Amino acid sequence: MSQQLKLSAEVTDEQLGFRLDQALASLFPDYSRTRIKEWILSEMVKIDGEVMTRPREKVYTGQLLDVDAVLEDEVVYKAENIKLDIVYEDDHILVINKPAGLVVHPGAGNADGTVLNALLHHYPAIVEVPRAGIVHRLDKDTTGLMVVAKTIPAQTHLVASLQAREITREYEAIAMGCFTAGGRVDAPIGRDKVNRVKMAVTPTGGKQAVTHYRVAEKYRAHTRLRLRLETGRTHQIRVHMAHIGHVLAGDPVYGGRPRPPKGASEELVNVLRKFKRQALHATMLRLVHPVIGETMEWHAPVPDDMAELARVLRADTLFYAK
Repeated sequence: MSQQLKLSAEVTDEQLGFRLDQALASLFPDYSRTRIKEWILSEMVKIDGEVMTRPREKVYTGQLLDVDAVLEDEVVYKAENIKLDIVYEDDHILVINKPAGLVVHPGAGNADGTVLNALLHHYPAIVEVPRAGIVHRLDKDTTGLMVVAKTIPAQTHLVASLQAREITREYEAIAMGCFTAGGRVDAPIGRDKVNRVKMAVTPTGGKQAVTHYRVAEKYRAHTRLRLRLETGRTHQIRVHMAHIGHVLAGDPVYGGRPRPPKGASEELVNVLRKFKRQALHATMLRLVHPVIGETMEWHAPVPDDMAELARVLRADTLFYAK
């Protein structure tokens, strides 16, 4: 259950010089520090009418603090010993290479066994960071690179960088059909009006979404793509590719049944039928480190199932080119 919550209070001499999160915790003791930090990071807190997103912002006597939030029931998640493929880690951030089948955050039908549960086990102190430091997500069956913040300051900076489109994320995908060249899809995305589980291009009411793509390799009836996100909407690449008539191979939500090309070998037919997830992998991540300030970049090769699919499609293409 959730309810709308509106709180308002004036900073007193007692909170003079406090950080914003400390002042709110002092003024509204019924709410946990973690919940208060979540509100701040989610742009639900104002000082004298101005939205604040930094928990460490200093407050002064006489300032008016307003909270306009949706109050959700707090859930305590448990740590679980789930192996993480850690590509990079320091005191402030970690970068993981997520496998297929691993949900990022607990939700309906996935109360545990997620990246969040694994993070709580790997680094228990991350419980103090809202959403256990998760600043962006990958779909359950999308593989590849994710950055996680280990501290509140790191999370604040990373969220701001995402919003400012300063974090570069590139993906590898295998799509149905043949592309003649790369391009750009600029089409707003919102919840599908018929099937609420799906997202869709929605000209009215959707959020801006921009995807850039280029051809990496052409097959007889498929194309391997390299894609770059300018925005980060739910299912963005999958929805945009379906929108332009090129659903991702294996996509169970937007693609329907596998469609082997005419005259496909038995091997290709079998590989396509067994490929039960969207052929999508977050292969490159580049960002400015939130504390050190250096530009850092990581790469993750495509997983075995996508490499095998590409190999069989390549063999099919060469056979018919003879």
